[in-house]
Amino acid sequence: MPAERDSGISIAERISHQLRDDIMEGKLPPGTQLVEVDLAADYGASRNTIREVLHQLGREGLATFIRHKGVVVRRMERKDLREIYAARRALELQAIEGGLPLQSALLDKMHTTINAAERALSRKQWRTVGTLSLQVHQHIVAQLGSRLLDEFFLTLCAQLRLVFASEVDESRIQTPDWIERERRIHGLLVEGRRDLAAQALTEYLDDSERTLMAVLTRLKQQAK
Repeated sequence: MPAERDSGISIAERISHQLRDDIMEGKLPPGTQLVEVDLAADYGASRNTIREVLHQLGREGLATFIRHKGVVVRRMERKDLREIYAARRALELQAIEGGLPLQSALLDKMHTTINAAERALSRKQWRTVGTLSLQVHQHIVAQLGSRLLDEFFLTLCAQLRLVFASEVDESRIQTPDWIERERRIHGLLVEGRRDLAAQALTEYLDDSERTLMAVLTRLKQQAK
């Protein structure tokens, strides 16, 4: 991840971070039940601690409380997607267009992650491709040099990962084109052509939002 986490955080925060990571990796798709007693046993924590964790996930928009069913991993809706992309544009474009010098170490991490995504794509590991793609954009936001924004963006990425997981066949959305475009954005940043990188990123985000909005629209129609 772009920023190391504080080793002094509470047990509840560590568990909530782990569950958020599991969502990011596609291990906990939308609708998965988060059973308090099971989580307490899995993490060796008290039920009060797990209760705190579940409330934290709820505040982060990653879990929801359903009457007579308990706590489940949240299913994202179209209005959520619009909000996610509004925040993505604000953060990612500021990272590129802002006056701060680009950190070469983060550009190197971005390059490494793109290569890993291409390897996952060649193996048809669609879930991994999606996770790595989100990590590419985490490295972009990390250029802002703010741990608070890194954490906020990581939560946004976890929410977005739940949109990916709404598509039963992720190969429909994790196509080679996205990785190629991320590689182009990276190349423009390395060359210092930040204006063109911002333009390419804007087009990327616009097309990505349209693709995922179509997925959620189709699922909503099927649910009627």
